[in-house]
Amino acid sequence: MSNSVQILRFRWFRPLRTITALMLREMSTTYGRSAAGYLWAIIEPVAALALLSIAFALFLRHPSLGTNFPLFYASGYLVFNLYMNVGNKVAQAVSFSKPLLEFPAVTPLDTILARFLLNYLTQLMVSVIIFGGIIAIYDLRLILDFPTIVLAYLAAGAFTLGIGTFNCYLFAAYPSYVQVWAILNRPMFLVSGIFFMFDIVPQPYRDILWFNPLIHLVGLLRSGIYATYDAPYVSLVYVMGVSGILFAVGLLMLNRHIRDAMNR
Repeated sequence: MSNSVQILRFRWFRPLRTITALMLREMSTTYGRSAAGYLWAIIEPVAALALLSIAFALFLRHPSLGTNFPLFYASGYLVFNLYMNVGNKVAQAVSFSKPLLEFPAVTPLDTILARFLLNYLTQLMVSVIIFGGIIAIYDLRLILDFPTIVLAYLAAGAFTLGIGTFNCYLFAAYPSYVQVWAILNRPMFLVSGIFFMFDIVPQPYRDILWFNPLIHLVGLLRSGIYATYDAPYVSLVYVMGVSGILFAVGLLMLNRHIRDAMNR
């Protein structure tokens, strides 16, 4: 029995050690060895939110929800920022760690999880700092629904992991797809609920937009931030279903065809 337990612990410890090593490598290459890299991860979304708030405040008396422009746009933009940054990092995991995949101890899933965990946790830190800063600076009296907020970020992480894993094989097998994906993603900034409320979109466009998982994630987060807002259109079953299918298909393609993709 003791030998079986030791073998089981070793099997769990080896991939954890590999993922930790890959995360440390990612930290040194992406964010550098100083705090400047992480500081830029905060400055970039803060600058974007400031521009959005100033631009729309010139034409609107108040945002579509609540009275604070930075809070409203942060509740949409930070979800989109997590989707874009973490999703692209995960999609490039195999290409980034291509030489290391020659070692039997490193698997495509290890590289995906390492990149996902590091960048997802970084975006969580950025969100906490920005939301906390907005609430403190404007002295907002909010009744936050923390379980709903946590659920929104967990669902956003699941969707980002799913879409990133699905694209991971395509990025490695077809390098030109990177540019195609960038072009396909450009409209997402405009149709993910950052600037508007899904509830006020007229038909039939509302039914079409419903199939965008980011609409559900933004709506769920806003229902946790704004006590008076309810988002009955949000479907976690849909978001998690799409996330699970994308993750499973992406992982299946990687396991079956990764060698062929890497040799192209």
